Amino acid sequence: MVADAAARGIRERDETGRIGILSADGDEPYTRPALTKKLWTDPDFTWEQVPLNTVADTGADLRLNTLVTRIDRFGRAVETADGETVGYRRLLLATGSRPRTIPAPEGDDRVVAFRSAHDYRRLRDLATRGGRIIVVGGGYIGTEIAAALVQNGVETELVFPDETLGASQFPPALAERHQALFVDGGVRLVPGRRVEEIRAEGNILHAVLDDGGVRAGDAVVIGLGADPVVDLAAEAELAVDDGVLVDEHLTTSDDSIWAAGDIAVYPDPILGRSRVEHVDNATEMGEAAGRAMAGEEAPYRHTPYFYSQVFGTRWEAVGTVDASRDPLTVDLDDGRAVVYYRDETGAPIGVLLWNVSDARDSARAVLVDRERSEPALRARIR
Repeated sequence: MVADAAARGIRERDETGRIGILSADGDEPYTRPALTKKLWTDPDFTWEQVPLNTVADTGADLRLNTLVTRIDRFGRAVETADGETVGYRRLLLATGSRPRTIPAPEGDDRVVAFRSAHDYRRLRDLATRGGRIIVVGGGYIGTEIAAALVQNGVETELVFPDETLGASQFPPALAERHQALFVDGGVRLVPGRRVEEIRAEGNILHAVLDDGGVRAGDAVVIGLGADPVVDLAAEAELAVDDGVLVDEHLTTSDDSIWAAGDIAVYPDPILGRSRVEHVDNATEMGEAAGRAMAGEEAPYRHTPYFYSQVFGTRWEAVGTVDASRDPLTVDLDDGRAVVYYRDETGAPIGVLLWNVSDARDSARAVLVDRERSEPALRARIR
């Protein structure tokens, strides 16, 4: 999605410059959130609506199944796994993240570390075979996949380390409401447990838990988060620290190389040094990087939001969402709520909007103002 947005950003300022996209993926750029949301829950949203039409809209030269293995900064070229050398004038790194995994039988297509369109198609096939699917992880991917599967008639188990689903993100009362969505939806929950490894015994997979217990299933989906892919940048001796370091123009320590999306550690005007792994950041930062590569000098000033949606309930957030950070919950009407997460001084460092729409800018303003008065905070977003 970063590559697509960057190509569009370039075209805003440069109608004729040549754009090349080298992608290890087998699919053209596509809308990634659909893989865990609308493709499972909206019968009117079909696969034909997933591609972003990058080539048709921007004229980019897109090369799929092309893994870049080396950056030659001094020769201004990249090398691919098949031995090709491709020169560049300006280069954008949009290598994204790779999903975390746990020990599992090598090459077993019944184990899916969910990330890509290819993974979506594998899981769709597994979901049509019947049987039980075990989902590992209670974060964004794990919860969205569990909700998607059970709503498509699949017997689903969700294994997660918190005692209440979402307890590390939400204050207790809201975590209970979050968990109730899954219980009521028919997901079998296995709380307070981690999966140490996955073993295959005949046609059955066994998820071995950290207490020695075993959960049996016909397939396993791993949703344990992801890590930024910074190998290329590190080997090219660009500045790296939990991501690729960029300035306010998204430029790396090499002024002919930019980075955007999951891998970019950038100076957010509200949050400070940040690295964000969500779609709003990917599209906004990608487009800004494209414009910068085409000569725009304006700094990147967007503070991204992130969101999740399960069983018809949507929450959005800006900043830090951590239940240990002194959350203040304001219950509104119709089951809506706002949560303010605060630092040691009482100043808000994150805002979560539970079924509250059109309030992202208000949430950003709260973080800018650093209001410490609890009565004042309670009145900010209604």
